[in-house]
Amino acid sequence: MTEEFRTLSQWVSFLETATLPVFRNSLADLEMLRLDEEQLSVLTVARVVLRDPILTAHVLRYLQNHRSRHQETEIIEVEQALLVLGLDAFYQKVMGGLGVVEDRLSEHPAALTNLQRVGRRAERAADYAREWAIRLNDRRFGEVYMAALLHDLAEMLLWVFAPLQLLKIREAQQMDNTLRSQDVQEEVLGFTVRALQHELVIRWGLPHLLIMLMEDAHATSSRVRNVTLAVNLARHSDNGWDDAALPDDYNEIGQLLRMTPLDVRRWVVPHETERFRRSL
Repeated sequence: MTEEFRTLSQWVSFLETATLPVFRNSLADLEMLRLDEEQLSVLTVARVVLRDPILTAHVLRYLQNHRSRHQETEIIEVEQALLVLGLDAFYQKVMGGLGVVEDRLSEHPAALTNLQRVGRRAERAADYAREWAIRLNDRRFGEVYMAALLHDLAEMLLWVFAPLQLLKIREAQQMDNTLRSQDVQEEVLGFTVRALQHELVIRWGLPHLLIMLMEDAHATSSRVRNVTLAVNLARHSDNGWDDAALPDDYNEIGQLLRMTPLDVRRWVVPHETERFRRSL
């Protein structure tokens, strides 16, 4: 049914209340923690949640929808959200009735593969953004981390709910790499993924600061620029460390961090090598 949606407003209305599926291993890991009183804590639960960007968004959306009138400050980080909710409420109310991504996309294995790839890319972007924020003495580095993690949330949701359309977009770009992403998205979806992201985070009532950090239009802010450059580096390096866009990324990151492009490259590439080694 969702594949038939043709307007931005239809998609936003649907996603505003849709039950979001999460990855099977997220559910399994959370259940293991629930049964292990020695390991169960806000910190250990938050670590699992943050490995799944869609689950992270679901937690924030739930908190905003059930916000207490006595809550004066906006909550951006998952640990804060879990402290406010309490672990019992998290398991009983937040996690109740969630679907499984792998079941949802059982007939679309290519879409599942692409969704997993975007999710891993989001985690890398978040790691970059946090490391750079710490280097820039940004004490609220957790906010920057969250913004980078959720920067491409709309794309992830479309891989879940509109796999055929996103596969069509990907196929068109693979056949002609000169096509602009926005043009193909407009033709296939009727709107751009960026437009959906903008409307969605507002309708979900996500914290204002988080929305601002996720918006590339606010690039004059060093914190927003941090997020944007982290997302760009994760996206371009996902194509391989010989991607033609990477030299420009190194140059811009160097300007942000006051490093030479060569030093930036030496810094970030070994990080990827170490992550690869840890995955073996």
